[in-house]
Amino acid sequence: MTTSTRGTAHGTRGLPAVLVLEDGRTFHGRAYGAVGETFGEAVFSTGMTGYQETLTDPSYHRQVVVMTAPHIGNTGVNDEDPESQRIWVAGYVVRDPARVPSNWRSVRSLDDELVAQGVVGISGVDTRALTRHLRERGAMRVGIFSGDALPDAGTMLAKVRQAPEMQGSDLSAQVATKEAYVVPAIGEKKFTVAAIDLGIKGMTPHRMAERGIEVHVLPATATVEDVYAVEPDGVFFSNGPGDPATADHAVSVMRGVLERRTPLFGICFGNQILGRALGFGTYKLKYGHRGINQPVQDRTTGKVEVTAHNHGFAVDAPLDKVSDTPFGRAEVSHVCLNDNVVEGLQLLDQPAFSVQYHPEAAAGPHDAAYLFDRFVALMGDDNQHSVSLEGQRA
Repeated sequence: MTTSTRGTAHGTRGLPAVLVLEDGRTFHGRAYGAVGETFGEAVFSTGMTGYQETLTDPSYHRQVVVMTAPHIGNTGVNDEDPESQRIWVAGYVVRDPARVPSNWRSVRSLDDELVAQGVVGISGVDTRALTRHLRERGAMRVGIFSGDALPDAGTMLAKVRQAPEMQGSDLSAQVATKEAYVVPAIGEKKFTVAAIDLGIKGMTPHRMAERGIEVHVLPATATVEDVYAVEPDGVFFSNGPGDPATADHAVSVMRGVLERRTPLFGICFGNQILGRALGFGTYKLKYGHRGINQPVQDRTTGKVEVTAHNHGFAVDAPLDKVSDTPFGRAEVSHVCLNDNVVEGLQLLDQPAFSVQYHPEAAAGPHDAAYLFDRFVALMGDDNQHSVSLEGQRA
């Protein structure tokens, strides 16, 4: 829901811009990136680096991202770090954009990239005050308006309140690949994995390829028959945007995989899909977890990891007991230490597990990279009727 006018980045910076939240709170600033108007869900990301990976993460589709780090754009933009082929955020909010990027890998400035891709942003905003407001009131709809002919306040607020809400939105098919493709194993091929693309990040199949896995990335619309047509040793369900309560097709496919007892791994949206497949509910968090500095405890080892997050929904599963499900016993394997949100699930009677965060973490940290080794261990385990994930840390 973006209407933008492209132009040179330096030609837009002096133009006035206004950010309007659906509760009427307004912030004034200057245009950053493309000029025009855009709408989405206002969320904040606490990462101090990795803005290029954030912008190109499909899970941010239809979200306006507020960066809590004050200086953005310092390292410019390169052609190696994007997580997909385009920027997915609906809008971008920063406090102090870099005047000149400085990094040996930079090939252009961030604001030039935003202009080129038609992403409407705003700078000069008190992002600390905006973040505190979102923490208190919760994530909500927002609009960014910029240019010489800004609408009046009443019109802007009306437009924001007409925008669709994130709750109830089915978005994964909008960002997923339309055609299947293969990411070959690096070195000797050891396993074949069918990966359901619900908004997959480019680093995820790469992390698997590094471990000798040939990854067949399938569209979000893939059926159980499509999955098993590639003769997989394991099945992966990716991250992605939207409300997991709408993802009935993905849940049905996952149940088909669980019925066949094929080793299964899910990340983020995939964790929520596993939760639903096991019979748990999902719910919307007040303001979500987004950034690269979120503490999570792996309850199978007791160790605490610093992890990368991007989710606004969570699984409603009991933390204090093992649950009986249609596919055997299940338990919460990981938990967020900030608020006790479920950050991982595992089945105890067959080879399936998931995490809510992002272990591929291209911008870091890499504390959770061992989870890909757990997946490899499950695919190599001949005794898949009694699965223990403990002790499989690389």
